[in-house]
Amino acid sequence: MRYAVVLGEALIDLLDGECDGAPVYRQVIGGAPLNVAVGVARLGGSVEFAGSLGDDALAERIRAFLRTAGVGDRALTTVAAPTTLAVATFTAAEPDFRFYGDPPSYGQFDAAGLDDGLISDAAVLYCGSIALLCEPTLAAARQAWAGATGLRVFDPNVRPRLLPDRAAVTAYREVVAGFAATADLVKLSAADAEVLYDGADPGVAAALLHDLGAGAVVVTRGAAGALVSAGGEALLIDAPKVAAVDATGAGDSVMGALIAELLDTGLPTDAVGWAQQVGFALRVAGLVCESPGGAVSMPTRAAVAERFA
Repeated sequence: MRYAVVLGEALIDLLDGECDGAPVYRQVIGGAPLNVAVGVARLGGSVEFAGSLGDDALAERIRAFLRTAGVGDRALTTVAAPTTLAVATFTAAEPDFRFYGDPPSYGQFDAAGLDDGLISDAAVLYCGSIALLCEPTLAAARQAWAGATGLRVFDPNVRPRLLPDRAAVTAYREVVAGFAATADLVKLSAADAEVLYDGADPGVAAALLHDLGAGAVVVTRGAAGALVSAGGEALLIDAPKVAAVDATGAGDSVMGALIAELLDTGLPTDAVGWAQQVGFALRVAGLVCESPGGAVSMPTRAAVAERFA
């Protein structure tokens, strides 16, 4: 069976909200790569999650959630640390995250936790996000990337609060360059592009990533849709009109949908082929935005088909 391996962080999101007029934080399971893995599974793809979890009750909830979602846990490790918390406040539907836990539980996954056979047999390998800011997990991701024989997909998932100065941005830009150089697909947001490349628009960012060696580049633009750049051609894809209540996990659902499509139909040969896959991924993201939470809002193919008939 063709399957994907998703390597990165799992944590607990605390989403700012209100109950009976009082401020509350709603607990949901998250982490961009975990959201991606759940998105793949919900869309019918086979997927394994590689990462480190803490040794507390919250970590056990994450494990149970992954099992229920149909995500494999052969590459999950347990570390002696409390589960990292990501506290999110909102401007309209857009979340702003602050992270609590030092060292982070998700950043202690290392090369010793890799199953080389699991990686080499995978049809798709995903690496990316804030776990790569932690040296042990960055080393593991680089080793996995080097050992992959299937498609390689990457998402920088920039969190500006974790890149406090220009030196930190420059260092992460170099990490991104290393993965992009041999990536079959790089997916990032327009906001990611602005932070990484000094305010660059999606088209400029895509060109920079192609110059590094990236195959296809998809830059999501929120309600404006996405730019797809592949084979020397760039196309703008519209997003569906939705009543967004919470954009948490929307970008992750795009990547999850693209991986599910790669597992199902393989690598597109041109920008038009990518555009078809991205159009589907934007419908998935639109449905995610219509319900609160990240991983818990990842839809099935049937739900997407029903919503956007």
